[in-house]
Amino acid sequence: MSLKEQNASEFQPLYQKIEQVITNKIIAGEWKPGEMLPSEFQLADILNVSQGTVRKALNSLGESNIVFRRQGVGTFVSENTLKDMLFHFFHYKANDEEEKGLPSAELIDIELIDANAELANQLELCQGDAVIKIIRIRKLAQKPCIAEQIYLPQCFFTQLDIEGDLPNSLYHYYQERFNVTINKAADRIRAVIANNTDYELIGVTPGMPLLEVTRQAKALDGRLVEYRVSRVDSEQLHYLVDLN
Repeated sequence: MSLKEQNASEFQPLYQKIEQVITNKIIAGEWKPGEMLPSEFQLADILNVSQGTVRKALNSLGESNIVFRRQGVGTFVSENTLKDMLFHFFHYKANDEEEKGLPSAELIDIELIDANAELANQLELCQGDAVIKIIRIRKLAQKPCIAEQIYLPQCFFTQLDIEGDLPNSLYHYYQERFNVTINKAADRIRAVIANNTDYELIGVTPGMPLLEVTRQAKALDGRLVEYRVSRVDSEQLHYLVDLN
């Protein structure tokens, strides 16, 4: 820890320090997704602080969706259930309002590559570090509509590159298989022109417009653990964010 970081830590409110201690224990797997935490009284005793400090830390963790409370039961570690993942992280909707299904995923290729300058920058790695590259397509009513390129630091996902198949919900899989909980994601959207690769993967004629959505996803401790590029057929899907 640098001197600057050490000084900042000294002036950090006690509840924030307790918040970080609890987060670190969750990251270490001491308390697993879906598991109930000790009571406020027990945590106060374990961490040698007041119940008020523990309550304030848990409230802050709840606002960050790291834990959640069940009235009259207790506080639990949040988990990326299939339903939660789709609600929080999947923003594509069918243009045809009668189409109620969600796009399924089909694995095209998975390989281990060396990070180039761009990937190193996007994932905060060193150039040449091992990165898992996943190519998938998503289909709506059996018709390809999204081409995905997903990049993962191999150090966080050991042996994922030799998996024979991957589930539709990767964030749920990351959590269950590798104890990596996606906590935050930032999407950038722009209009692009389809190229030959888009045509091969999802059948969009070169020169036609597409939506390109790039995403950086972070784990609980702030590590960048995924960089994703999605090329979306805007004739079939649109990107929707509900701000309510």
